[in-house]
Amino acid sequence: MLKNLFQNALQHCGLIAILRGVRPDEVEAIGKALYEAGFRVIEVPLNSPEPLQSIATLRRTLPADCVIGAGTVLSPEQVAQVKAAGGELIVMPHSDARVIHAAKEAGLCSAPGVATVTEAFAALAAGADVLKMFPAEQLGTHVVKAWRAVIPASVALLPVGGIMPSSVSVFVDAGASGFGLGSALFKPGMSAATVGENAKAFVSAWQTRNGDSTPTT
Repeated sequence: MLKNLFQNALQHCGLIAILRGVRPDEVEAIGKALYEAGFRVIEVPLNSPEPLQSIATLRRTLPADCVIGAGTVLSPEQVAQVKAAGGELIVMPHSDARVIHAAKEAGLCSAPGVATVTEAFAALAAGADVLKMFPAEQLGTHVVKAWRAVIPASVALLPVGGIMPSSVSVFVDAGASGFGLGSALFKPGMSAATVGENAKAFVSAWQTRNGDSTPTT
């Protein structure tokens, strides 16, 4: 079941790579560098160059335990396109119930963006699998801690926006279950080797706080 695969991926390493701006001709090498560093969830935002091609490439070239998704998904029509490309996870900047419903009806996992507790519970009622707390810079650790007191423990809270290796521990201490990582991990023009080094720094910070055995080859 896809939901179990996603949960297992987050348990292995609670870090989600956001490859905004990645090109299809470079995504295979970058994806492999992320996987080798320990990442098991990779997202290609739909406002990247030919994103569906990149999603298809990642799904074809990475092992099945790596969940491939699309970010900045804004409509039910885009959900269908992502599924056709082999995508398994729908990540949104907002919490439009229509998009959440479309993802679940397609058998995909849903990670809507929420910024208030009201939005969070509405997204869960619509079928969200995890909650993307966005933007993390605005919400901060105090909001994560407050949400964790009322959001069911089984629901992953994933802050996104401005997360650095140095901030991983303090957010986890507040109740974060994992993170979506953007420009601190990947920026357009970065080589696969540079992305790999950035990925290892984040995985090291994650391991230091969580004491897991995520590989860092």
